[in-house]
Amino acid sequence: MSGWWTCLEKRTRREADADVLRDRRVPAIRSVGNALRPLGVGLAEAERMVHARYEVLADQVRRTPPDPLDVPSLAARAAALPGRVAAIEALWDGDTVHDWFVLLIAVLEDPDGEGHLATVHHRRDAFPPRTAAAEAGRALAGHLGVSFHFPSPDVLDDQAPRWRAVARPAE
Repeated sequence: MSGWWTCLEKRTRREADADVLRDRRVPAIRSVGNALRPLGVGLAEAERMVHARYEVLADQVRRTPPDPLDVPSLAARAAALPGRVAAIEALWDGDTVHDWFVLLIAVLEDPDGEGHLATVHHRRDAFPPRTAAAEAGRALAGHLGVSFHFPSPDVLDDQAPRWRAVARPAE
């Protein structure tokens, strides 16, 4: 554990541990990072500290279960959205905490928009995110009778052309 942990106020340590116990990594990093910033300590150290707290508290952390990828669960989420589903998209995204992951999105019409269906992270006990997301997305699209679009399944690209750009080229 970093020596910086003991420099934090007791209240900040309690808040960070409470976030870790609820598997809320980003809020824990934020509170530790905000407390360390005046000391000239960067975000990378806050991330290392929170990771260490996850290790220390491992048997007590209430892990957030992964989003369900079965067709009935995804179809229920899609049905709860405020518009008609026009397509299902799988899109790469990423951040410094989770690395790369795939978002399953329902592209909506009437009104235009989109709705988040699931986030597929890398898990040791499962298919890679791209495989799991593609299988779930194709199955859901087939169930709903709409298109499935995964613009960049083999390349980590969060700027690949979206379904609307491909389905409705500029006039």
